[in-house]
Amino acid sequence: MVGGLDRYFQVARCFRDEGSKPDRQPEFTQIDIEMSFVDQAGVQALTEGLLQYSWPEEKGPVTVPFPSMSYDEAVAIFGTDKPDTRFGMKIQDVSHVFRNVEVGFLQKFLSEPQGTVRAICIPQGAKYLQNKDLDSLNELTESQFDQGLSHLILRSDGSMKSRLSKFLNEEQKLGLVRAVQADVDDVVLLAAGKPQKVCFALGKARLESANLLEARGLSLRDPSAFHFLWVVDFPLFLPKEGNPKELESAHHPFTAPNASDKHLLYTEPAKVRGQHYDLVLNGNEIGGGSIRIHDAEQQQFILETVLKENTELLSHLLEALACGAPPHGGIALGLDRLMSLLVGAPSIRDVIAFPKSLRGRDLMSNSPNYVASEELEPYHIQVAWPLTQARESTDFS
Repeated sequence: MVGGLDRYFQVARCFRDEGSKPDRQPEFTQIDIEMSFVDQAGVQALTEGLLQYSWPEEKGPVTVPFPSMSYDEAVAIFGTDKPDTRFGMKIQDVSHVFRNVEVGFLQKFLSEPQGTVRAICIPQGAKYLQNKDLDSLNELTESQFDQGLSHLILRSDGSMKSRLSKFLNEEQKLGLVRAVQADVDDVVLLAAGKPQKVCFALGKARLESANLLEARGLSLRDPSAFHFLWVVDFPLFLPKEGNPKELESAHHPFTAPNASDKHLLYTEPAKVRGQHYDLVLNGNEIGGGSIRIHDAEQQQFILETVLKENTELLSHLLEALACGAPPHGGIALGLDRLMSLLVGAPSIRDVIAFPKSLRGRDLMSNSPNYVASEELEPYHIQVAWPLTQARESTDFS
């Protein structure tokens, strides 16, 4: 963009240092788009038009514009930044129901700053879920959550089955039922603590509950439906893992701050939202991008002051921006992941011609592998492994 190219589009082969999972591979394909003199709305409109134009007719029409949701809203309602909006089971704040309830662990969390109690309602959970399923939901959320999930079951006679029900009077029980819109034979999952941790825990439980219900014959998600969603207004910075007093980039350090939050950059950077946007399809991120910083002073301030980075390593970028760079931004769509969703494949391995194994190996070419020194000699390449590593390593895959 600094050099004068106002836009480029490429089908790029990408390599990343990450393991093989059903939705990712160490080698994959992106549709990469970068443009000058564009804003977030322009990138989104172009992406929507591209998908609408290329979408197979037999899959039904693609309606644009796609709905949009802020990061904070997505986490608060669905417990994730890539929500599957094909089904409900939304997270509800039920703190008001438990404010005056004498339950030790609930009162402990509600007495803390920002402490909250939130819930999801699992439709027909009493019919389809077993005790071992509820135990597995507890285990699933332990990483986010110190206190295990509590649950209530609504019986056909209107009563509740739960260790919490004896602490609730009739008005509180009715308030809880109304808050989560529960019905007979539903199961209500409750979690208490800090809002984000609680929402992430319930978000995991929401998806796993849907999987369990569908495995037992209750259909919640239409496999032929395609629900697109833009998730926007991500935080520009997050507390650094292991050192929460320092900040790191939520997306990457070249993402521009929201225009309305620029003043916070110099006073309260943790509150700044970024011009970063993700495109989500049926609970899967299929694309992500941002508007970039094009001002050299702002870029230097973020690198040096906020992120505490050594700008010598990026002096070429700062020099280029100082020479005059246009506003620019873009997006990259994961082609393999999009194709796997389009054809209903359980893994992107099914839509990649030569997928890598779980250990990252290409079985067709048997790579990565050793290369004999005589083969490297014509290219003036020599590989010298450290002595200790050479003794210990038997597999360089």
